[in-house]
Amino acid sequence: MSGTEHLTVRREGATLVLTLNRPEARNALSIAMLVGLYDGWLEADADDSVRSIVFTGAGGSFCAGMDLKALAGRGMEGERHRDRLKADPDLHWKAMLRHHRPRKPVIAAVEGYCVAGGTEMLQGTDIRVAGESATFGLFEVKRGLFPIGGSTVRLPRQIPRTHALEMLLTGRPYTAREAADIGLIGHVVPDGTALEKALEIAERVNACGPLAVEAVKASVYEAADLTETDGLAAELTRGWPVFDTDDAKEGARAFTEKRAPVYKRA
Repeated sequence: MSGTEHLTVRREGATLVLTLNRPEARNALSIAMLVGLYDGWLEADADDSVRSIVFTGAGGSFCAGMDLKALAGRGMEGERHRDRLKADPDLHWKAMLRHHRPRKPVIAAVEGYCVAGGTEMLQGTDIRVAGESATFGLFEVKRGLFPIGGSTVRLPRQIPRTHALEMLLTGRPYTAREAADIGLIGHVVPDGTALEKALEIAERVNACGPLAVEAVKASVYEAADLTETDGLAAELTRGWPVFDTDDAKEGARAFTEKRAPVYKRA
């Protein structure tokens, strides 16, 4: 199982839990964290026994963004991982879900700060849960910076444009309730229970046919870039083969026998 000093990986049944683990810095992104994240996404993709991913942070924060000391050229923890970045200059974007989309559903469990790069990574997840005291925001413009993690492209596609532009252009913080009201997150739960709720959702995903789940996720994202006509055609291309899988046959048998299906993916 992968992981680094700033990124822990563990299994909860069929769920892979990736935890940003640099609480003393509110889980600001480090080289070790980025390398661990990318390896975690790849591990989930490669292991068919993993049916969902929960993405969270340790110590009461999700992620406070990039380590600004590194951005200013004053070094960064985890120098031993720097060769990985040199070998793959795109690794950090893949780790942050800008240039990589995992096959499995990714459920974010947010507590505390989820700002700047944290909010940018959040946009690469599929289902989002937050504690009621969580804070969101894209602060880059206040620092004279650009939110280059994908937010100027993805955010207006995920929430109404007026809200996306306000978040991008004012750099102000948003509460969890505000984030839910504009559609950035789906669930607001009592502080300290976001991970529990995310794992509960993951279990519901895991109980479904894994091939169907992956095909549905892929279809949703593929159709987002297509016209309705082309999207519907692409949906048929992805959807029809699912009906001929062992998963579908087991689901039909379980329905007629009035029992819970048992999916055994090859």
